[in-house]
Order: sequence, then C-alpha cells, then structure tokens
Amino acid sequence: MRQEPDFFGEQELVLIYVAKKLKEALQLEKVLSDAGFDYLVEPDKYAGGIIFRSERIGAFFYVDERSEPAARALMQNAGFAPYNVAG
Repeated sequence: MRQEPDFFGEQELVLIYVAKKLKEALQLEKVLSDAGFDYLVEPDKYAGGIIFRSERIGAFFYVDERSEPAARALMQNAGFAPYNVAG
C-alpha cells in the first residue's frame, strides 16, 4: 500500500524503481499494492535522453530494506526491471 514518508519513521528505505511515465508508475503501484507491500513514491529528477540529455521528472519507488528482495522478485515476475544502483 502506498504510504507517506512518516509511516516509515527511521527505517532505511531502498530505491527499487524509477518510473519514467505515469502509466508505468500506476501499473507498478497496482502490482505492489495488490501484493500487500508498503512503499513510498516520490517525484524526483533523473537525466534522460541519449543524444540530447535533459533533466526529467520520474516517480521514484522505495521500500524498506526487509521488503526489498521480495519486492524486486515480484517486480521482475510482473515484467518490471528493478532499479540497480550499479547501473
């Protein structure tokens, strides 16, 4: 279920996905909510484009550290490629 930042208190949150389109963000929200995950979504900036790089806004999805492995597995099964810090 989508939560506000206060819900997580001092828990460490892990970035699991950056949705670049609204439709994509709404689909992932449904997948995570239907599975019962608590998650945070916040708008933030990312660099996009190959030839003409520009700053864009995306929906950044976070879960707590304990939920990360299961959330990543769920996302992959649903056809989403989880965010990878290494690239």
